Amino acid sequence: MLKNVAAVLLDGVHPFELGVVCEVFGLDRGDEGLPVYDFAVVSAEGPELGTHAGFTIRATHGLERLAEADLIAVPAARSDRDRPYPPELLAALRQAVDRGARVLSVCSGAFVLGEAGLLDGRQCAVHWRYARELAVRFPRARVEPDVLYVDEGPVITSAGTAAGIDACLHIVRTEHGSEVANAIARRMVVPPHRDGGQAQYVERPLPATPCDTVGEVLAWLERHLDEEITVEQLAARAHMSPRTFARRFSQETGTTPYRWLLRQRVLRAQELLESTDETVDTVASRVGFGTAAALRHHFLRVLGTTPNTYRRTFQGPARAA
Repeated sequence: MLKNVAAVLLDGVHPFELGVVCEVFGLDRGDEGLPVYDFAVVSAEGPELGTHAGFTIRATHGLERLAEADLIAVPAARSDRDRPYPPELLAALRQAVDRGARVLSVCSGAFVLGEAGLLDGRQCAVHWRYARELAVRFPRARVEPDVLYVDEGPVITSAGTAAGIDACLHIVRTEHGSEVANAIARRMVVPPHRDGGQAQYVERPLPATPCDTVGEVLAWLERHLDEEITVEQLAARAHMSPRTFARRFSQETGTTPYRWLLRQRVLRAQELLESTDETVDTVASRVGFGTAAALRHHFLRVLGTTPNTYRRTFQGPARAA
C-alpha cells in the first residue's frame, strides 16, 4: 500500500510540475476520510535550489530520505540536460526500484530516469517537444511520443504539466480505487480520469467556439452507458456524417468514440463495484457490457484484474472513505 512519497528536486525545477506532486500526495485530506501520505521534498543538489521561474526553494531532506519512499517523483528540472545528474541520485533511484518502490517522472524528469537506466526496455512518455531527444539519448527506451502517461511496472512516466496530474491520479486510483481518486480530483477541480493512451494534445483546425462540437454528445453518452450505441447514432445526434463526427471527436478529445465509451464503462463499473453490492452480472448490464464475461474481458484488458478481485481490494476502503 502506498504510504510514503518523496519528490526529489534538481536545480531549475519547474514549480508547476512540483506543485502537481505536492497537491496530490502532500495535502492532508484525512478529515474527508482520504489517504494521508508521509510526504517529503528532497533535494538532490544542496539545500537551496533555483526554480525555472526564478525563485528559490529550500528542501530540508537529503537523498537519504529516498530510502524509505514507496513512490519517488521526479518533476521536470533544468534545461541543460547534457550536464551529468548526481550519481548518488541515480543510484538511489535504481535501489528504490530494486527494493520494490515505484518512480514517477513528470515531463523532462524522464531524462533522470533514463540516465539511471530505468527506461531501458520500457515504454515511456515525455512532453512531445522532448520525445525525439529522449529517444536519441536513450535508444533502449521505447518512447511513446504522443501519449499522456505510461505505467510500466514500477516506472511511471508522464508528459508535460497537466499530464502529470493524470499520472498521479492514476497511481491513486491503482492504490486506493476510483472513489478515492475521484474525490481528490473533485478537490482539485480537474477531470477525474484521462486515459494514459489519450493524445497529449488535440487538433483544432477551426477556431475554437464557446461550446465544443461533441460536448453535448459526451454528456448524453455518460447518461446512457447501458445502451447499445453506434457511431452512426452519435453522429446523428451531432447532426454530422459518421466520418465527420469520428474525425471531430478525435480532434476534440484525443481518442476515438469507441475507446472513450469503453473507458467510461470500465470507470463506471469500478465505481459500482466499490460502492454497491450488486452482482457482477447486474453491474455489467448497467454499464453496457451486457454480460459478466464481457465485463471480465474488458476489466482484464484495461486494468489487469477481474471485477471480483477489484471489488475485494477496494470495496471496503472506499466505503470507509
